[in-house]
Amino acid sequence: MKLKFILALSCALAQPAAASPATLPSTVQANMNLAKKGPIENMHLSQLADGINDGTFNSEVITAAYLARIAAIDDSGPTLNAVIATFPDALDQARAMDAELRAGINRGPMHGIPILVKDNVEVAGPLPTTAGSLALAGNITNRDAPFIARLRAAGAVILGKTNLSEWANIRSRSSTSGWSAVGGLTKNPHALDRNSCGSSSGSGAAAAAALAAGTIGTETDGSITCPAGVNGMVGFKPTVGLVSRRFVVPISHSQDTAGPMTRSVRDAAIMLTAMAGSDPQDPATADADRWRGNYATDLSIDSLKAMRIGVLRAPNANAALFDAAIAALKAGGAEIVLLDASKIDRQKIGQGEFKVLLTELKADLASYLQGLPDGLVPHKTLGDIIAFNKANADKELQYFGQDTFETADKEKGLDDPAYLEALATSRGLATDALNQMFASNTVDIIIAQTNGAAWVSTLGKGDAFSGPSASQLPAVAGFPHLTVPMGLSGGLPIGLSFIGPKWHDHAVLKAGFAYEQLSKARVSPKFRPNVESR
Repeated sequence: MKLKFILALSCALAQPAAASPATLPSTVQANMNLAKKGPIENMHLSQLADGINDGTFNSEVITAAYLARIAAIDDSGPTLNAVIATFPDALDQARAMDAELRAGINRGPMHGIPILVKDNVEVAGPLPTTAGSLALAGNITNRDAPFIARLRAAGAVILGKTNLSEWANIRSRSSTSGWSAVGGLTKNPHALDRNSCGSSSGSGAAAAAALAAGTIGTETDGSITCPAGVNGMVGFKPTVGLVSRRFVVPISHSQDTAGPMTRSVRDAAIMLTAMAGSDPQDPATADADRWRGNYATDLSIDSLKAMRIGVLRAPNANAALFDAAIAALKAGGAEIVLLDASKIDRQKIGQGEFKVLLTELKADLASYLQGLPDGLVPHKTLGDIIAFNKANADKELQYFGQDTFETADKEKGLDDPAYLEALATSRGLATDALNQMFASNTVDIIIAQTNGAAWVSTLGKGDAFSGPSASQLPAVAGFPHLTVPMGLSGGLPIGLSFIGPKWHDHAVLKAGFAYEQLSKARVSPKFRPNVESR
């Protein structure tokens, strides 16, 4: 079952300013101006923001163009299944932002910019927040997650909700990334038979296919950076605690965070500036206001000249692309330092992390479910969700089971000594490993290959990850992690990771921006059936 609330676009486009005849000439002109600039898929968020700011475009025209593209690319044509639903009031939101501009009110670079949001994040309106599960089909809370409220305050238009790996890919170890019972299987726009990774699968594919100016993903370990990497996009996992997690369907209060997924580093920085900030009801964000700032300032191609970059080379990394990336960083003035990660006990970190995720999933999901408005969802615990899945096995369990859920449901709780030891061990080892590499080598940023190439999606057979993953250490430690396109391998995107110390989010973005400008490595998708189709 796939939910769709697509507007009657032909009527919307034929009557672009029905709310007020006085706005018709400006909207017609905005349509003409947008057409002169080229297809909407060629426009970055920052370019659209500049056009709105100087009156070249307006939000209504941009929003209508994205709705039309969703209808053409996601609902038909390649049928990406990246978008679960669009908000019926998307054009009304856009018109309200245009009216504010006519009244002399400009909220900044997000004013009137349409974005898509992963469907484990609550957004006020008639759409449920499902986390991809039919168990949450009635979860219409009519409340905004705090960081969504911040985006609205900055002027963003919330266009719709994106598909995801069901329950953010924590239900089973044999899951197929990008599949949910609500949204189906998300396809990779570079090769439609390939996986879009997870769990922010729809956000990665939608950003790559230009179904919005930017998208929101969430990450516990790799769920922003992997789909951004395999879809050839920029993805930024902030320092855990920079962005509120309240009203987001949780896995782990130790590691969860939301972050932007965009077509450029500047666009990600603009979105993060709006999203970041303290939330009194999310203790992890207590220091966020002290660290937050305008992340889009001081982005320069010259930023690398003052940086020492530590290099983590995985044995199965793509040598040609990685060497070219290092050469670009050197050309930009960075000093390159080779790092030795051989003594990091990744197995011990992984074992501890898994225990932490299992325990926190059981506790945090129960807390979320029990905090929902009355009458929406009958399920109050992880055990209730497990029972629902068994009762609806024909829809929920037809491709893979819920072994991880069942294991998590046996955990004892947040006061269990085994959990507390696992948390201290995994977080301590990951934090110490990164801090030691930064300090002992006097490096500002660490780089690594983000991901291997996307694999063929095989429902019922799990994932076939290939190549390295750079996500674990920054995920467990809670450090910022940015991925930027590094190029294509066999026609499929590979990302380059930039990892920084805790709260050094701006430094990470500056390094990634400079590399992006030097490498120009992002390639737009061609929606090929497979990599053999040229």
